[in-house]
Amino acid sequence: MNSKQLSFWDSPIDNSSENSTGNFAGDSPKDFMGAESETCSGSVPQVFDLPDTEIWFHPALFDAAESDRLFTTLLQETPWKQEDITLYGQTMRQPRLTAWYGEASYTYSGLTLSPAPWTATLSEIKTRIESLSHLTFNSVLLNLYRNGNDSVSWHSDDEPELGKNPAIASVSFGATRRFMLRHKSDKSLKKAIDLPHGSFLLMRGETQHHWQHQIPKTAKLVQPRINLTYRVVRE
Repeated sequence: MNSKQLSFWDSPIDNSSENSTGNFAGDSPKDFMGAESETCSGSVPQVFDLPDTEIWFHPALFDAAESDRLFTTLLQETPWKQEDITLYGQTMRQPRLTAWYGEASYTYSGLTLSPAPWTATLSEIKTRIESLSHLTFNSVLLNLYRNGNDSVSWHSDDEPELGKNPAIASVSFGATRRFMLRHKSDKSLKKAIDLPHGSFLLMRGETQHHWQHQIPKTAKLVQPRINLTYRVVRE
């Protein structure tokens, strides 16, 4: 697969089959107007009462000063790239920048990522979430959403190398973006969660079997956001 290393302010290239809202045809943010939405504040962790899932959310695991420092460091020290992926037989440029670190290679959407070694910053974040979740992670995918045109479409993190019931630990720094969930079989089950600066969301159990998630595009003027998804890759 081809990749292009970009400067931070390069405009996103989006020649995918996604429509202007970042969703595949037939899906729209307006479909979520009836869904329960969470905009959480404070430091109290929350567990969402949703079927076929285990989702745990801490809206402010990292305080403002920590979050500012970590955002700036990650933005500056990460060799961000815009990779090509293959979806439904079509090759397209991802509408966001990414980087992969840890101890194992990882393949998704026709793209195989070789890991860069852990940095002190990524290890610091890893230690914090491992002590809280009582889990141990060996890899992390970094995503940089430069503006509202950057997105990730509906998917489940269910690649075979992640195991039967993978735990996905998501940490966000920067602008708040809306995280959407939908049940794969019961279309009435939907949820939207705003992920603010310094937040931590953990998905585990059977979540990836029964639910999909996305970060949609938005027409709102939004500042950059960095998201880190720690996981265990079994080679």
